[in-house]
Amino acid sequence: MAWRGLKKLLIANRGEIALRIIRSARLMGLKTVAVYSDADAGSAHAAAADEARLIGPAEAALSYLNIEAIIAAAKSSGADAIHPGYGFLSERPEFARAVKKAGIIFVGPSAEVMAALGDKLAARRLAAQIGVPTVPGSEIAGADAARSFAGQAGFPILIKAVAGGGGRGMRVVADQSQLDAALEAAAREAKAAFGDGRIFLEKYLARPRHVEVQVMGDEHGKLVALGERECSIQRRHQKIIEESPAPGLPDATRERMIEAAIRLARAAGYRSAGTVEFLVEGNDFYFLEVNARLQVEHPVTELRFGCDLVAEQLRIAAGEHVTEPRAPRGAAIECRIYAEDAARDFWPATGRVEHLNLPAGPGVRVDTHLRPGTPISAYYDGLLVKVISAGETREDARRRMVLALGEFALLGVTNTAAFLRDVVDSSAFAEAKLTTGFLHNFFPSWQPPEHGLEAALIAAVLVADGAFSPASRPSDSQPAHDARSPWDDLKGFNLWSRR
Repeated sequence: MAWRGLKKLLIANRGEIALRIIRSARLMGLKTVAVYSDADAGSAHAAAADEARLIGPAEAALSYLNIEAIIAAAKSSGADAIHPGYGFLSERPEFARAVKKAGIIFVGPSAEVMAALGDKLAARRLAAQIGVPTVPGSEIAGADAARSFAGQAGFPILIKAVAGGGGRGMRVVADQSQLDAALEAAAREAKAAFGDGRIFLEKYLARPRHVEVQVMGDEHGKLVALGERECSIQRRHQKIIEESPAPGLPDATRERMIEAAIRLARAAGYRSAGTVEFLVEGNDFYFLEVNARLQVEHPVTELRFGCDLVAEQLRIAAGEHVTEPRAPRGAAIECRIYAEDAARDFWPATGRVEHLNLPAGPGVRVDTHLRPGTPISAYYDGLLVKVISAGETREDARRRMVLALGEFALLGVTNTAAFLRDVVDSSAFAEAKLTTGFLHNFFPSWQPPEHGLEAALIAAVLVADGAFSPASRPSDSQPAHDARSPWDDLKGFNLWSRR
């Protein structure tokens, strides 16, 4: 089947999201083209596509962020469309513009819409114009203006980058003594991360929840919303656990928030999948930003609504009408397992997957690109696995998640699975005491259980069975704190942390 000449899709991304897109494209009868860097030559996503094209060396700037190389790969492969996934070039207007100029379909919103919504100040202005509430703030972020705003709003205040997201260029300022240094640091970080050093100010909300609305629009002017997601559990302003629906959110607040999201998307002329994000305090909500792309946490919406958001994106890109969503059912939770050491302030980890056991069973979904032997380098984002659980109630989904994370086992790369299991298993999570300060309030520090003998026995058995390659076995030259040592990495092996 083909719509508007769409027969072959290039995925301008890597890892689990590239595999995710490939699977939906194949179900729709499309041929797929993967792109890969030197570091991903043996990757699962490159092997899964119908064809794969090398686009450059390991450094993202020379490969997955190389617009010319990706366009060239699309042309040489005869791809009709490009799906950007998330991250990398997914919200770069210049990429969407280059794709269109090359005569290729971009699976996402237009470059013009992306540029307008990617500028947080422009998005705030649009929201204010149509009556969507915004957090009190100041577009002028010079030292004098910042002192004036802080005097009016009161400390703490929040410094934010106009471009980009993910917590970069963001600083919480507690008092006057921190202000000048924070302004300078935020502008410097924003410039380095996004090439745009502009910053602005907002009143820092003390105990907000982070709630977002999934929207989908087509070129015919139809817009739909597929419920909301709770994204309050974050580290360094980045989400690690998401769920739908947002627990305890009053129905009237939910309805007003969804209506505001649709109104904003309509005012922007939005097409494809997008997410309108809000901060919520009590019954009040404030516009935060729009993510003009598919979200990492889209699976929780898919499980609740029984839909395929990637397939919907492809249909919309091919000129079809957006599908009217089904009535939502039950609840779903997603946990993102990262290559990080939760006991060391989420310090990034590297290594190689020596052993992998993924959970399964009713109501459990796993999205990952990992397989034994997969290298985890410092070149790319550390997201390893997404575990998603669903149930008739939130408690059903929560209990399934606890069991699923208990079944998960990964040796060779320190990871956050055991930490996430403890969070989801906590009374604070069970009782939905959710704010963006959740980890600070309930998990200010975390250490895995001390089961040294048990861990050593497991490692010894795995080594004897050949689960570790000779290069990764413990030796005098490979101390226990080495990122490749299985003796150290057993803190990411969740089997021993079961209760």
